[in-house]
Parts: sequence; structure tokens; C-alpha cells
Amino acid sequence: MRTVRTASGARAVQIVHSSRRGSRDIEHIGSAHDDAELELLKTVARQRMAAGQGEFGFGLDDHPDVGGPLEITGSQMGHLWDALSRACDVLGFGAAAGGDEVFRALVLARIIEPASKAGSLRVLEETGITPPSYRTVNRRLPVYAKEPWRRALSAACAAHTELGPATLVLYDCPALYFETDAGDGFREPGFSKERRLEPQITIGLLTDASGFPLMVHAFEGNRAETKTMLPVIEAFMEAHRLPGITVAAGAGMISGANKKDIERAGLSFILGTKIPELPYAVKQWQREHPGEDFADGQIFTQPWPPGPKEDRRDQWIYYQYRAGRARRALHGIDQQVAKAEKAVTGQAPVKRNRFIKLTGAEKSVNRELEARARTLAGLKGYTTNLAACPGGTPITAGFVIGSYHQLWRIEKSFRMSKHDLRARPIYHHKRESIDAHLTIVFAALAVSRWIEHATGWSISKFIKTTRRYRTVRIRVGNHTITAADPLPGDLRDVLRQIEQAAGAH
Repeated sequence: MRTVRTASGARAVQIVHSSRRGSRDIEHIGSAHDDAELELLKTVARQRMAAGQGEFGFGLDDHPDVGGPLEITGSQMGHLWDALSRACDVLGFGAAAGGDEVFRALVLARIIEPASKAGSLRVLEETGITPPSYRTVNRRLPVYAKEPWRRALSAACAAHTELGPATLVLYDCPALYFETDAGDGFREPGFSKERRLEPQITIGLLTDASGFPLMVHAFEGNRAETKTMLPVIEAFMEAHRLPGITVAAGAGMISGANKKDIERAGLSFILGTKIPELPYAVKQWQREHPGEDFADGQIFTQPWPPGPKEDRRDQWIYYQYRAGRARRALHGIDQQVAKAEKAVTGQAPVKRNRFIKLTGAEKSVNRELEARARTLAGLKGYTTNLAACPGGTPITAGFVIGSYHQLWRIEKSFRMSKHDLRARPIYHHKRESIDAHLTIVFAALAVSRWIEHATGWSISKFIKTTRRYRTVRIRVGNHTITAADPLPGDLRDVLRQIEQAAGAH
């Protein structure tokens, strides 16, 4: 079919018939004077060209249901599963688990959609992966709770992060509660930041400086936070033959009584420090600079050498003032004092308020405590026993404070674990089952953090975006064809980044 110009300026539609011998025969369909007529003539030409031509057969004549919808024989979230499996292999979990495909399936299913054991099998089926049987899952779970299995995963994570002596690690001790009334020796009521009264367990979570998980351990719910860190650190050092590491932890993790035990274990530490009263170094500066205000970011250094009977290293305490921190603290003090004043005058009920002073039945506002709190507003303390930075350079306040402020990364890691992966073991009651669940969550957290680091996307965004694009197998007669949703540009770039990151390892 061709279109040519006529002498009058119209456009003629023609069909040119040619043979191998070179002969040609031209059939004139008609002339068009506008685009609408041209399209109509082209349609007529196509119909005339197709007349009498046969079609390729797909073997449909033998099927009585021909003409109905085609049968889909398979559907898989191929891009999502391949990306998560690649991350699992990069981290060495395949080798650490001895090629256990049930473990891999449960870990990746928890990332895609956290659910119970039966729910995880449903997730795998929806993903397009043949799930193991429910009986097989129940048979394998006790293996995942055993210490050698968990150490193998921890060793894979440590090898991935390339830990060495004096490496900075982060420690946190969150709690997971259970919806039950009675404790059983492991699930017990204890201190809860959420002020819950239900039985709980405490989780000792160790990560590197970027928040990548290294080890997880479960403790009784009534064990104090200060009694959890040392067992986790010692087990980690023994497993990886590390002579010493530097651990950063919040002020609530360490008490003065067990700092000696931590040093005897060969640990260096960077800890948040509570400030009950104005430190000596700050008082000295105020005496030398009467009437001056602190500058934003100003640091005060206070050496803390051991006493004659103390067996410890020299320690340093750094106090830093931040104007934004002071503004928030003073605002909170104003609110609490206002509530205390209303409670004292009987305008509001007496509630928990540190500025209310009770002397017998008499209530008053504790002005002394208020004055001390206003004096300390904006100050934060950091204690370390490090003699030098990891590179061997002299210790600096900037390194200590900067290292401590990396703790937001471990908080982010467990917050993601707690919400995106639903770490709370609500479907488990026995300790063995709880430990197996935490092992799966630990591995899922590591895979998720690797995906986030490789792509720059949150794991939630990655899962929600990638799971929409499937590969589908369709049966057409005796043949099977494959169809796939086209990927958008941003997802295609992200999957390419995962391939490149995996290839770099």
C-alpha cells in the first residue's frame, strides 16, 4: 500500500502487487482530499490486502473453551523476589543457613508482608513462590532458635561490615510486650517506656555505626537494662575473636556500678551522662566569664582520672550546650511549672509532676528544683574512656559527641523492625518459638537495611512499588507465552543499583 500525489493535489491510495519475476500491477483505491478521507481509503486498502490470507494456528480448534478468557498458568513478583534473594546472598545468609530454603522463604516473606506462620505461607503463594508445608515450617523453627544458627547469621553480618578492633558499635535495649496477664519466668512485667503493665521481654540489639544489625538477644522482661549489654557484647567479642570494641549507648544503659565490669571486659565506651547538678567545668567557665551566655555548640571538657584505689582507665567527660535543646527544655519546664502551680492552688488535680513538693499534706512548687533545671537547660554530657580515636589520633570532643549521636541509627533500625517487620512475637508463647521468631526478624532487618543502603529508598517504598510488577505465564492452546508489566524508569534504576551493589561484593 502506498500514498501518492495526483496532478490535482489530492492524495491517491494504491495497492502495488509485485511478483518474483519483477512484474507489477497497481490497483487504484481512490483519491482523498482531506485526512478523514485518506484514513478511510487506507482502511479499505488494508481490508482488501488481508482478504483471503490465512492465520497461524495455535491449536485452538481442539479446545471447546476457545473464545473465552485465556488461562493464566503462573504469576510471580519476579523483580521483588529476585532483588530480596540477591540481598540475602550478598549478606552470606544462604551459606550461613546451609542453603535452607525454608529459612530464606520465611525471612523474605516477613519483609514482603509480616504475618503469622500460616500467613507467611499465604504471602509466598501470592508472591508466586511455592511455599513449604505448614508442618515443615513447624519442624524447622526449633532449629532457628539454636545458638549455633544465630551465631552463624551474626558472623555473616560481622563479615559484611568488616569489623575490627576498636570498631564503633551501637547498643540499645527495647522491650516487646505480650497480650497476656500472667508471666512465665521469661515474659515478665518490667520497666516500660510505654508504661505498659503486661508481661514483656527485653531485646539486646547490637549494630554497627550505620545501624546495620550485628547481634540480637532476648532477656527476661524484668531484667534491668544495665544488666543486658555486657552479656551481648562479651558473646559478640568471643564469637568474632575481637580483642576490644568501642560501644556507644544511652545514659540509661550503664550504671556507675557496672562500668568497672565493662572495662574489665576490654570495652571502650561512649556513654550519655546524666547531669544532676552544674558540672565543675561549667562553673569554672562561668567564674571566668561572668555575665556571659553560652555560645551555641560550646563544649566544656572535664578530665576524670581514677582515684588511688580505682582500677580503671582515665575518663573524659564532655558537656555541650545547644541553644535549640535549651529552648525545648525551658519550654517543657514552663509547662510543668504552670501545671504544678495549678495543682498547688487546687485548680487542677495533683498528677505526676517533678516540680510538686509534698510535705505531709501540704503542697508547694519546688522552686529550688526549678532553678536547677533552668540552669542545666541545654547541657548534655558524654563520658568516654577512649585514649585515642580509631585511627590513632588523639581523642577529640567532636569524635565522641559525633559517635554518640549515631545512636539515632539503631533507634531507626529497631523502629523499622518494630513497625515494618512487626517484631513483636504476638503469635508465639514458648521461649524457643520466640527466639526463632527473633532470628527471622533479625535476618529480615539486615536484608532490609542492605536494600535501603543500596537504593536510597525506604524498604516500605521498595516493597510497595516493586510488588505491583509481575511476570505472568499464559496458556494459548498448546503453547505458553510470558507477559510482564513494563517497569517505570525509577524502579528500573533502583533494580539496576541493586545489581551493581551485589556485583561489587
